[in-house]
Amino acid sequence: MNLLIDALKDGGLDALKMLPFLLVAFLLLEFIEHYSESHRDRVLSKIGAAGPAVGAIFGCVPQCGFSVAAANLYAGGVITVGTLLAVFLSTSDEAVLLLFGHPGQAETAFRLMAVKVILGMAIGYVVDALLFKNPIKRKQLGAICEDCGCHGGEEEADGSPEEGNGSSGDGHGYQRIFHAALHHTVEIFVYIFSFNVLLNILLEAVGIEWLSGFLLKDSFFQPVLSALLGLIPNCAVSVVLAEFYMSGILSFGAVVSGLLSGAGVGLAVLFKTNRDKKENLKITGILLLSAVLSGIFLQIVLNF
Repeated sequence: MNLLIDALKDGGLDALKMLPFLLVAFLLLEFIEHYSESHRDRVLSKIGAAGPAVGAIFGCVPQCGFSVAAANLYAGGVITVGTLLAVFLSTSDEAVLLLFGHPGQAETAFRLMAVKVILGMAIGYVVDALLFKNPIKRKQLGAICEDCGCHGGEEEADGSPEEGNGSSGDGHGYQRIFHAALHHTVEIFVYIFSFNVLLNILLEAVGIEWLSGFLLKDSFFQPVLSALLGLIPNCAVSVVLAEFYMSGILSFGAVVSGLLSGAGVGLAVLFKTNRDKKENLKITGILLLSAVLSGIFLQIVLNF
């Protein structure tokens, strides 16, 4: 019982420390998302040869919008598969926010973002040049960011569609921004609290050495395990990966591997919107292989 009480107290305190930062960060991200959504899609659809570079830069913003938009634009034949992969590879969901909000981890967050952007660009260009030179044009699909479950519909109170560019002056847009930010904040707070409590109990019960060994710390296979975990289309995975890294259980190479393959809900949206399932599996395979090889290189060769 004392173990449970201590785990709840420590987990709650750790999560509460993150709460103000998460709310402010999500408010800012939702504001940007709300007032730039149409511009974002327009930019992604007109970038041409610069696609992987621009896609990787856009993708490193920690929210689901860009990976979802990229999946839809690819299904519509608007962007190349290299641009799609660049966005997927650079996306980190909430892991970056957790690192920035944790004392002493800001440098790691910047390094993680830089590594993922560089890898996203490089792999995107290689894929476009060697594997998918002539992407098939498909019927363009509309954005479906509601798949992330945070906006609760795209209709205004009077039944007219919201433009997403700040044109409505009745404050409804601000209500949606706050509602979405609060939704994300509460959701991630629950993830952090639950994970911290379980991790504290586990560490007390078996010890960090046993858990690190179980997760193959410092082994060739840890990036493989992390990359497979990253394929799960849920932001809780990025929270788990970040927390494992900050607890010293995952190496930097392994957490990069998991976050490279973790494209948020973007991968799920791709399978929903793109009817060519074999092509979807091929893209998933390239994503997974890129994540594994990159993680192994960082961990074994560069000793990160």
